[in-house]
Amino acid sequence: MAIKQLTVFVENKQGKVASITDTLSKHNINLRALSIAETEDFGILRLIVNDEETAEKILKEEGYLIKITDVVGVKIGDEPGKLSAALKVLDDNKINMEYLYAFMARTEKHAYVVIRVEDNDAAETALRDAGFKIITEADVDKL
Repeated sequence: MAIKQLTVFVENKQGKVASITDTLSKHNINLRALSIAETEDFGILRLIVNDEETAEKILKEEGYLIKITDVVGVKIGDEPGKLSAALKVLDDNKINMEYLYAFMARTEKHAYVVIRVEDNDAAETALRDAGFKIITEADVDKL
């Protein structure tokens, strides 16, 4: 039930991220979440969108290097310690987390967290067994 994430390698120059978001907007691609990490020369833009296949095609046509990655999405209660509890579940199950980022859902009581791990199935099972709701592509589409 993993969520598809686009990873786009972007030159670290003024206007490059805006160019990507503008291109996606012109093709009616809606951003659901994003994260960017930079180095001196390049950035890694991670996106959750409403139509990853079209977004991938369009950005490849524009010359961007793109990778589609399966990530785990988990619904976290908006209370102190809830994220720590989810991360502890992964740690207790010896599941290594590579990175994470969060985005707000259309509710004041929850946030959605995107987690990249080595074994999505194991992470989803462990989190579900601990009482967390796993986010599906259908959930993302409703945002």
